[in-house]
Amino acid sequence: MTASAPTPGSNPASRSDPRGGQDPVAPLLQIAHRPTLARRLISWASRPPGRLYLPACVLVGLVLIYEDSMPGGHLPAFVLGMGGGALLAAMGALRLGIALSVARPMVRRYWLRWISAPLVAAVAIVLSMADIPLQGRVSTSADELLNVRDTTNRSTTIPLNGEMAGLYPLKSVTIKDGLTLYTVQGAGLLSPSGLAYSAEPLETDVFVRGHGGRVYEHIGGRWYSWTEY
Repeated sequence: MTASAPTPGSNPASRSDPRGGQDPVAPLLQIAHRPTLARRLISWASRPPGRLYLPACVLVGLVLIYEDSMPGGHLPAFVLGMGGGALLAAMGALRLGIALSVARPMVRRYWLRWISAPLVAAVAIVLSMADIPLQGRVSTSADELLNVRDTTNRSTTIPLNGEMAGLYPLKSVTIKDGLTLYTVQGAGLLSPSGLAYSAEPLETDVFVRGHGGRVYEHIGGRWYSWTEY
């Protein structure tokens, strides 16, 4: 038998592949060029902290400052701030460790970005240790808190149901023997907490006789925070 001659103008190489024209090598090339986990980590760590990481650090810092501005703390803010801070710190340490190993010139070039997150953490820690958030919030709210005291019936506990006095939502207020107790809504990690205003100095960090299970901490001037145990 004689082979039939190709049709003029046709290209034998362009005949349709019985497998649909798919290049059998393409899947192998995709697998070969797919980056490994190690390469992904190196690529991620080689880039300086940017649009997501640094704003997240600032947000966590603000949450922790808010938590410290509440007498006795604030449980949701504490959980969110400590959990988010631990996660960001672990990510930052891993990223910096890899970058120092494989991309040290990038660390030197973008040093300001690399130190921004530790600076945010340091500022939040220093402010919290100095009680500046709590003192500032109480000082800002003092006039309105005293106005609540002056307009309150002094014979019983008055529920306020979250009414704002300055920057604090108040659950109730009690006046007894020259001592004004403000129960702040949402304050306290595991026990009710609030603010106290006393014309006479109060003992702090101990159970005061006649005050039940409350322990006071001095804020400034005649202002104290208290926690029920």
